[in-house]
Amino acid sequence: MFPYLETLVFLPGVIGVVIFFFPSEFPKRYYKGLGVAVSLVELVVAAAMLVQFKTGVGGYQMVSTYHWIPTFGIAWSLGVDGISLFLVVLSAILFPIAIFGSKETKDPKSFIAWMLILETACVGSFLVLDLFDFFLMFELTLIPTYFLMSNWGFSLGGRAAVKFFVYTFLGSAFLLIGILALVFIHDGGTGQVTFSIVALAHTQMSSTAGRLIFLAFSIAFLIKAPVFPFHTWSPDAYSQSPITAAIVLGGVMAKLGTYGIIRFDFQLFPQASRSLGWLILTLAVAGIVYGAVTAAGESHLSRLVAYSSLSHMGFIVLGLFAFTQIGLSGAVLQMFNHGIYTAALFLLLGMIYARRKTLDTSKLAGIQSKAPIMAGIFTVVMLASIGLPGLNGFVGEFMILLGTFITHRWWAVIGVSGVILSAVYMLWAYQKVFHRRDPEQRSFKDLSIREIATLVPLVILIVGIGIFPNVLLSRINPSVHKVLSNSTTQSIVYHSSLGKVAGR
Repeated sequence: MFPYLETLVFLPGVIGVVIFFFPSEFPKRYYKGLGVAVSLVELVVAAAMLVQFKTGVGGYQMVSTYHWIPTFGIAWSLGVDGISLFLVVLSAILFPIAIFGSKETKDPKSFIAWMLILETACVGSFLVLDLFDFFLMFELTLIPTYFLMSNWGFSLGGRAAVKFFVYTFLGSAFLLIGILALVFIHDGGTGQVTFSIVALAHTQMSSTAGRLIFLAFSIAFLIKAPVFPFHTWSPDAYSQSPITAAIVLGGVMAKLGTYGIIRFDFQLFPQASRSLGWLILTLAVAGIVYGAVTAAGESHLSRLVAYSSLSHMGFIVLGLFAFTQIGLSGAVLQMFNHGIYTAALFLLLGMIYARRKTLDTSKLAGIQSKAPIMAGIFTVVMLASIGLPGLNGFVGEFMILLGTFITHRWWAVIGVSGVILSAVYMLWAYQKVFHRRDPEQRSFKDLSIREIATLVPLVILIVGIGIFPNVLLSRINPSVHKVLSNSTTQSIVYHSSLGKVAGR
C-alpha cells in the first residue's frame, strides 16, 4: 500500500527544511506558490487516505511500525482511526487555505518554511502511536509557532510569543514527567520498557498514581486547548499573531489538547478519567460561561474570537467527559467543525484589517452597504459559530449537550447558557461592524475573486456538514465506541483487581 501516513507526516516538514537552504537568488515571489503547492499535495494525499479508510472499523488502520531505539522501547509507529482521521484532514484543508490567504511579504522564505514544518508537527501529533514520538511532535509545534508569532505578528507579537512558549512549555514539562512515570511503572510491573500506547494501556498502577499521572497529562492538554483557567496565553496569542498563524492556532493546534485527552487520558487512565471527570467538567462549563461573558465585553474582534474559541473548546471538553457515545462523537465532530468556522472567521478578520488597519469595533461601521458579499459570507460563518440549525456548528453542539444531559444533567444545563450568550456577543459585534451607520462614509472594498476563492471551500464545508453530518459520523462512531468500550472494560478490570487485593 502507498505510505499515506509517512507521506503526510514527512512531506511538508522535509520540504520546509530544504527551503531554508534555498539560495538567496531564488525569487521571493515564488515561495508562496511553492508553499501552496506543497500543502495542496498534502491535501491530495489526505483525501486519498480518506477514500482508503474503511468505514465501520473502530481500530487503527494503515498501521506502520519501525523500531527506532529498541534499547529504550521506542518505535516510530503511525496509525489512523476515526478520531484522528478528520483532524488530519482538517490540517490538510486549513494549511493551504492559510498560506494562500496570507499577506505576509517580510522574509517569505522563512515564513513558508516555518508553516510547512508546523504542518508536519500537527499532522504527526495526530498520527503517532508512540508516546515518545508524540512528545517530540507535540513539542515541535512550539518552535515554528513562536517564530511565526514573533517575526510576523503585530506590535506585541514578541511578548505574546514568549507568553505562549512559556505556558505551553510548562505544560509539556508536566507531560514529560507523566510519560516517564508511566513508563517506569510499566517497566516495574512487566520488566519491559516501552513507549507504545497500546502496551502502556495495560499498565497496572495504584489509584493514586493513576490520578497523579492523569493530572500531569491533562494539564498539558488543557493548556494547549486552551481550557479555563489555563487559557490566559490565548487572547494575546490570537490577537497578536499574523492571521495565518491565528488560523492554525485556533483551527488546528487547539485540537491537539482535546485529541490528547481522548487518545491518552481515556486510553491510558480510564479509571482516573472517570473518577476525576467532575473536575474537568466543572472547568469546561466555567470556560463556556467565562469565555462567552468576556467575549461580550470585547471591542477587539480577534480577542472576541479568542474568547469565543475558549467557550467553544469548553463545549468540546464537556462532550468528552460526558462518557456517552453521542457526547463523545459530538465532541470529535465539533473539533472539526470548530476548526472550519474559526479559520473562516480569522480569514475574514484579516481581510477587514487589510482594508481598515484596525479590528476595533468602535472604529468599524457600515461595511454591509459597501461590501455585501463580505457581509453575506460573514453572516453564514457567524451563524455557524452561534450554532444555527442547518450549519455545521449546530450538529456538534446539539450532540454534546444531549450526551452530557444523559449523564451530567446540571453541567449540561449550565452549558446551554453558552449557546445563548454566543448569539448575544456575535450578533452584537456583527451589528456594530456591518449595520451601524458610518458617520465618515469611508470607502470599503468588497471581497476580490481571490479572497472569495479562499473562503468558498470553508463555506461549502460549513453548509455541507450541517446538512450531511453522517458523512463524518459514520467514520467517527466506530472508533468512539471502541474508546468507550475499552475505557469501561479497563475500569472494571481495575476495580476487580483492587477487590482481589483487598480480599487477600
